[in-house]
Amino acid sequence: MSKLPVVAVLGRPNVGKSTLVNRIVRRKAAVVDEQSGVTRDRREFEAEWAGRRFLLVDTGGWELNPGEELTAGIRSQAEVAVGGADVVIFVADSTTEITDDDQGVARLLLRSEIPFVFVANKVDSPKRDLDIDHLWTLGLGEALPVSALHGRGTGDFLDSLVELFPAEEEVDEDEYVASLAIMGRPNVGKSTLLNKLAGEERVLVSEVPGTTRDPINLIVDLDGEPFEIIDTAGIKRRTRIKDDVEFYSTLRARESLRHADVALLLVDGQRGATHQEQRIAEELAKAGVGLVILLNKWDDVDEEARLHTEDSVADRLAFVSWAPVLRMSAKTGARIHRLPKAVRAVLEARRQRVPTTELNRLVRRWQEAHPPPVRKGKRARIIYATQAETEPPTFVLFVRGGDLGPDYLRFLENRIREEYDFTGTPIRIRTRRRHQSPEHEAET
Repeated sequence: MSKLPVVAVLGRPNVGKSTLVNRIVRRKAAVVDEQSGVTRDRREFEAEWAGRRFLLVDTGGWELNPGEELTAGIRSQAEVAVGGADVVIFVADSTTEITDDDQGVARLLLRSEIPFVFVANKVDSPKRDLDIDHLWTLGLGEALPVSALHGRGTGDFLDSLVELFPAEEEVDEDEYVASLAIMGRPNVGKSTLLNKLAGEERVLVSEVPGTTRDPINLIVDLDGEPFEIIDTAGIKRRTRIKDDVEFYSTLRARESLRHADVALLLVDGQRGATHQEQRIAEELAKAGVGLVILLNKWDDVDEEARLHTEDSVADRLAFVSWAPVLRMSAKTGARIHRLPKAVRAVLEARRQRVPTTELNRLVRRWQEAHPPPVRKGKRARIIYATQAETEPPTFVLFVRGGDLGPDYLRFLENRIREEYDFTGTPIRIRTRRRHQSPEHEAET
């Protein structure tokens, strides 16, 4: 397997960097909006051109004189991305005059001595090719005219980019790396936890809710084992979503669940579990994702708040009582050392398989002791049971007679959990009738 070249996309706010990223990766991966500053952290995507795969890093807008703590953090993140890049794409807006921010980016590139491709964006037609002459004054040579929105000139630009890549370096094929999605309502400490796990200021942390707009992915080492960590934007109800940016951020947070093995659900130790945590946990269980509940800011709350939080978790999150609960502090790192062991236990449980012979013996015993209730004059009978899948564990019951019903399926799930350690993972139980097509199924 080849080590991927790292390409950072740099430029002042609102020049079309994220639009260009979407064009390169051939999908709407980065949030795009007319307001400046939408991209706040550096995000990574795998891309390919002319047979060369590479890692594309989308950064927030670089500003020479950031006026607020948040914009200063965005500039810092962009500069960190440049420091770790093999090649930089500098994006300028061909439709505006050169700004102090453009000049600041140019000086940064010249000092860094990192290979770069200079792109003049928003050149939407051949008539506008001559409108980019003013960019020569930046001292970076000729800018390549492109239209990220329409795709014009992007093929030539990507050809020039690939030519700057370092020679391919072969590395050993990595083993499968499990992914952990950090979930929770906005401003509960998700990015703080990611930075603590990564050992660096990898994503922007601010008291402003909604600082993270896109899922952030990176590989971290936890107790000697690599994990992919996904820091997501807070999932909001549709009625609470105010604009397109929040809509797509929430959409991508949900989309990230499909690629996660285990979710780390953060609960504010001061406020406890609310309807929002309850709703997120429901989505996680429905998606079949493993779950570890983290009671964050535990060192900052008094005994009364701790009792309130524990009671709220027991009440609102009772339906995921199978999930381990850890008390910790993302800010100080207190008790975070317990996290890798809990995650490994969940991963092991998700991959566990119950032998068919054992399962049928147990199901017969449970059914004889507690037969399914009579429904509409018929009593269902389980003839055969098998575990069809893992990750999440999925059991299929072949049934005759009436319906088992959700209450009896929950009874069976509880019996299975008592017999086997399925810590931290949802269990799916599907029923099929004899001589019935597979699409007619019930599930818990």
